[in-house]
Amino acid sequence: MISQQKLEEVQARAHEYLQRAGIVLTPEEAAHIEVADFGLGDLDVHGLQLITYINTERVCAKELVLFPRQTCPEHRHPPIDGEPGKEETFRCRSGLVYLYVEGEGSGTLQARPPLGSEDVYTVGQEIVLIPGEQYTIMPDTRHWFQAGDEGAVVSEFSTRSRDEFDIFTDPRIQRVTIVE
Repeated sequence: MISQQKLEEVQARAHEYLQRAGIVLTPEEAAHIEVADFGLGDLDVHGLQLITYINTERVCAKELVLFPRQTCPEHRHPPIDGEPGKEETFRCRSGLVYLYVEGEGSGTLQARPPLGSEDVYTVGQEIVLIPGEQYTIMPDTRHWFQAGDEGAVVSEFSTRSRDEFDIFTDPRIQRVTIVE
């Protein structure tokens, strides 16, 4: 749960990151930047800020903002109603993103799972994205990601997004942020 004041502060900060990356939002879009705290009460550690441009039955486009070392927890996009689940491509626009997916581990991870939550970060194939690089995550693939020391902006292009059906490895996660 976050306060209305905290929500507005985080939205303004995320908007600044987007502007520095050269991404222009309308005033209405800036006022509706989604803040995901995942119900864990520590937005600086577990969190994600995003703006959805379009989300239809077939396609979705978003901008994701991660503050320094902020982590989007491990999750997957499962099949729903006969559809295979969301396929998404992340394209780094600014900063550095450490993306982890299912597959052979990469040894020592450059990102750090949040303290006390290490047991719910189970995948370790590391993909490091710098501006201009991208990676496609196939449906129903467990993944998590974390910004580098300066934060990051990532464009997401995907099939239909149904975030409310995401399955998180950490059973404490609540996808919808509650604002006091």
